Amino acid sequence: MLHLICVNCTKKFFCMFIYSPVFGEAWKASVVKNIDALVDSCVVLPCSFSHPGGLLPSSRLRGLWLRGSKKDSFIYSEDETMVMDAFKGRTKMLGVLGKSNCTLEINAVKDHDNGPLCFRIELVKKPNSPPTPEKFSFVEDCAELKMLIETPKPELHHSNTAVSGTSYTVICSVRHTCPSRVPVFTWNRGSKDDIVEIQKDIHSGIWETQSILTFIPNENDDHTDIICTATFSGGKSSKSSIKLNVKRKETYYHIIIPVAVAIGTAVTFGVICVFMLKKYKNRIAELQSREGR
Repeated sequence: MLHLICVNCTKKFFCMFIYSPVFGEAWKASVVKNIDALVDSCVVLPCSFSHPGGLLPSSRLRGLWLRGSKKDSFIYSEDETMVMDAFKGRTKMLGVLGKSNCTLEINAVKDHDNGPLCFRIELVKKPNSPPTPEKFSFVEDCAELKMLIETPKPELHHSNTAVSGTSYTVICSVRHTCPSRVPVFTWNRGSKDDIVEIQKDIHSGIWETQSILTFIPNENDDHTDIICTATFSGGKSSKSSIKLNVKRKETYYHIIIPVAVAIGTAVTFGVICVFMLKKYKNRIAELQSREGR
């Protein structure tokens, strides 16, 4: 297939047609077009692409990210000198290009990083060599960031009442968009052995991190607070708490003891009655014996 390639040479544009089987079909990219980003934290932009001719090794591919369609407005490049000053040292390619993955991480998010942020792919003959004319910028498929100033509060999931001496579980969860640097949870009670953490891929670049605390409360824990704190990459944190309601463990002692006392009393009373009746009968018999004489 013939393709028109334009080159800027000595401040004049020259165009030529080249034949490229690689461009015989459409190049496609898939990005999450709108994603939340917590200022001062990090955000991961999920990205994948496809190109004609099947997979190519990473050594034949060069991935770049740009701000919009502006020429040379690179926010990520293997060559750090090409990156805009505002993004230097803050972007990292997490995806493996040879697996058609162009996922990007932006660290220490600024409130002006909103975008649009667009991916560009270039074919090279070998690493560190100039790109070939075969390149494609996905300017129709760019990501926009929605800046979050307020730190998301974790949610607590638990049963309303704990039972003394019985295992009790509280789940603390928070959603975020930076799976490469997940939030860190801390509790005001329990040890590491009492805590399990789980990562869940929700959808469209949104992840949920859960911290699950399991412990055995006692009656002294009644009306005490359980506090969960989530600290995000960059240092921002937020917390949520619940007040523990501990119920005494149900037993049958409150039934058995009164019943036992009642039975004991009845038996004692019965013995006394039998004794008194026997004594009364003996007295009657003695009186009747005297009258018969």
